[in-house]
Amino acid sequence: MNFFRGVMGGQAAGPQPSGAETIQKLCDRVASSTLLDDRRDAVRALKSLSKKYRMEVGTQAMDHLINILQTDRSDSEIVGYALDTLYNLICNDEEEEQDESEDAVSPKPKQKTVPTPDESAQKQADDLGAQFTEKFIEDPEHLTLILALLEEFDFHVRWPGVKLLTALLKNQGPQVQGVILVSPMGVSRLMDLLADSREIIRNDGLLLLQHLTKSNAAIQKIVAFENAFERLLDIITDEGSSDGGIVVEDCLLLLLNLLKNNSSNQNFFKEGSYIQRMKPWFEVGDDNAGWSAQKVTNLHLMLQLVRVLVSPVNSPGATTSCQKAMYTCGLLQQLCTILMATGVPADILTETINTVSEVIRGNQVNQDYFASVNAPSNPPRPAIVVLLMSMVNERQPFVLRCAVLYCFQCFLYKNQKGQGEIVATLLPSTIDANSISAGQLLCGGLFSADSLSNWCAAVALAHALQENLTQKEQLLRVQLATSLGKPPVSLLQQCTNILSQGDKIARQGSKVQTRVGLLMLLCTWISNCPIAVTHFLHNQENVPFLTAQISENLGEDERLVQGLCALLLGICIYYNDNSLENYTKEKLKHLIEKRIGKENFVEKLGFITKHELYSRAAQKPQPVFPSPEQMLFDHEFTKLVKDLEGMITKAVHKSSEDEKKEEEVKKTLEQHDNIVTQYKELIREQDAEIQKLKEQVASVSTQNEQLQTTTTQQLSQIQQHKDQYNILKLKLGKDNQSQSNSQGEISQVNGVQTEELTQLRDEVEELRKQNTLLQTQLGDKESLVNTLRSESGASDNTELLKKLEALRSQVQAQSTEISQLQTDRQDLQRRAEASMAPETVPSSDGAVDEAKVTELENRLAAQSSEIERLKGDLRSSSEARADLEQQLASATSSVAILQMEKAKLQTEVQESKKEQDDLLMLLADQDQKIHSLKQKLKDLGETVEDEDDLDARDQTDEEEDEDED
Repeated sequence: MNFFRGVMGGQAAGPQPSGAETIQKLCDRVASSTLLDDRRDAVRALKSLSKKYRMEVGTQAMDHLINILQTDRSDSEIVGYALDTLYNLICNDEEEEQDESEDAVSPKPKQKTVPTPDESAQKQADDLGAQFTEKFIEDPEHLTLILALLEEFDFHVRWPGVKLLTALLKNQGPQVQGVILVSPMGVSRLMDLLADSREIIRNDGLLLLQHLTKSNAAIQKIVAFENAFERLLDIITDEGSSDGGIVVEDCLLLLLNLLKNNSSNQNFFKEGSYIQRMKPWFEVGDDNAGWSAQKVTNLHLMLQLVRVLVSPVNSPGATTSCQKAMYTCGLLQQLCTILMATGVPADILTETINTVSEVIRGNQVNQDYFASVNAPSNPPRPAIVVLLMSMVNERQPFVLRCAVLYCFQCFLYKNQKGQGEIVATLLPSTIDANSISAGQLLCGGLFSADSLSNWCAAVALAHALQENLTQKEQLLRVQLATSLGKPPVSLLQQCTNILSQGDKIARQGSKVQTRVGLLMLLCTWISNCPIAVTHFLHNQENVPFLTAQISENLGEDERLVQGLCALLLGICIYYNDNSLENYTKEKLKHLIEKRIGKENFVEKLGFITKHELYSRAAQKPQPVFPSPEQMLFDHEFTKLVKDLEGMITKAVHKSSEDEKKEEEVKKTLEQHDNIVTQYKELIREQDAEIQKLKEQVASVSTQNEQLQTTTTQQLSQIQQHKDQYNILKLKLGKDNQSQSNSQGEISQVNGVQTEELTQLRDEVEELRKQNTLLQTQLGDKESLVNTLRSESGASDNTELLKKLEALRSQVQAQSTEISQLQTDRQDLQRRAEASMAPETVPSSDGAVDEAKVTELENRLAAQSSEIERLKGDLRSSSEARADLEQQLASATSSVAILQMEKAKLQTEVQESKKEQDDLLMLLADQDQKIHSLKQKLKDLGETVEDEDDLDARDQTDEEEDEDED
């Protein structure tokens, strides 16, 4: 223990050992001691010496410290000392010396590290930390060990482990990220730090995740899917959003790492409805006093987070969906409120303008909403007008003016409606003398004494004309009143007048920016607009001025102006419609060859793309410049130069013969295109007619099938009626026989009830006549049914089917003919494309094409006649179908009549049966009465002959008659 007293505290007698010797003894003690207390004291001593003797402790004790982490994990105190010692060795920040870890249990506010003033010492410390870091991560198991220790909840272990892993990521980020990425549950363990109830561990966990997610898309995705967005937004809300402290700043920085240039996480953020949770961040209220530095920082990062989601470098689909979500949830409206509020710091206002710019860029709904926003002034003015007033005001900060220009550019990007509204404020019919319009502000800035205002106004006006031929032509109508007593001049003329002013003004160094802006405006204006080119060339002074500028050998600063003049002259050649006799394409090229030289012209044209500021402006749409003097190029103009440079170079080098050949080829192609277009229209019409015919044939076939089905059903019903009729016929025959038998019995009655019997005979005879009449009517109906069956029989159906089959074959032949016609059309198109080659066009191809066209016309004529014949056949088929339908309707009505007659006949049969039953009952009663009367006569003593006696007497009488004969 005396040894440790010498190390930790009191003075020992004798010579004091050096630091290296003491560290060596401590390392031996850590390695060889069997008691845990001895090892713990030795590690504590190494921790206390690790800052003063960083090199010695790192070289001698690192392996022993790692061994302690592996073997003594059960003792949190010695593990904490070992982690603190390793952190002191690896960390490069010059920090206030920490107390022992047992005194650091209570959370303390997180402090930002202060850089070391001595840069050389700091560099040496950085190198030493990098060396120890490389030594530590040589074995990936060491990092796995640290990750495993982070699962310990003990503060003395978890907090030093977080700090050590953060220091390792600072020194060797990619290597440590690779180990953590392949470690099972490595990222999940680190995400658990955000849920720690101890704020100091949670806050240091935020710093650890910041370094872990830097420039590693795979880890960013894993962290995002570990519910990082939900946790971070909850922390921001709990800490007070924009009014929160440095913890909010760390959360926002981590969110920026997760979302920037990561389309997967951006989509996940949008689909999780996290954009809606950003709206309360920007509710700053009316009282904007007391903007602390931390609040400004937080709000600045929040605005950057919004911009990351709608950045122009993102995919168009992802940007559009985020823009829509921001408008739907009211976030855009909240940003516009900040934009028009008072008391907002300048840097927050500038970043808000940039944010609104990208939220509305290319989105018509958002652009329309922004156009409707008014500033809270009296009278109210549109927000666009208020922003433009700041842009052309030279007393405003440079970054603010750049932000307003970017906002105006984004408002007009792919917004033809907005472009028309801006240009309309310049036209004479819409100018309001009582109010300031956007067009008036742009014209004022265009011709002001401030060169930066000239440049910004020229670029803004150029964006109002971008890819909009209508507005380019409309802007030619704008007239400007230069001074009293002088006639107004057009805006185009005024721009060229400023360019062609005397050398004393035009070639001052401060005016280069003005001239560049005007030249960019003119190039954008007349490109792809032959009418504007004609107006520009109509001024006799413009072409001599441009040729003079290009031909002179000027200084380095004037080279860019020469290149832009060459571009402007090249546009006049390329988009020239030869409407001015003095300035046709050929004459302008001859002028260039004579005054400038073609090679010199192309060289001057190349000065634009070779300029150092050109490539910087071409990188991104936002105008970001270190100083106003470097503000020369616009992003959209660089695209125009890239498109036109090669075309202008080819146009200048082309000879008149090449141009004539090209014109002939164009005319030939136009003729072929017209012919092909006509044939396409004819083929399209015929395709439509054939389709209609096919539909009609299909409809007729369907109706024919329905008619056949209906006929079959009617035939089955008729057969059923016939069967029922035969059954009724048999029943009536039996009834007639029974009636005849009854009459024979009645005739044998001896004069009893003669009148009643006569009446009964009359009734039976009447029934017999009715039955005969019914049989006759039924026979007529049966013959009618047979007639209908014969008329609607198989012959007509077979004939109709044959007609339909013929129609189908004709339609098939017609389709084959159309396919051949389309093949010929494609062949003609290929020949037309082959004829586009600028070298030679063989005359034989033209003859072949004419013959092909003639053949196609003949085929089309034959096709048209065939279609007319097909229509006639279809009409005849339709008439036959109508006749068949009429016959079917007649048959249906006949069947209905038969059914009614059948029902009536069945009713009469039932009535006849009922009458016969009544007659039988009556005969039975008569028999009974006769029998009773005979019995009474016998009882009275009268002689009454029975039926047998009467029969015998009749037989005797007959024999006597025969004998007499």
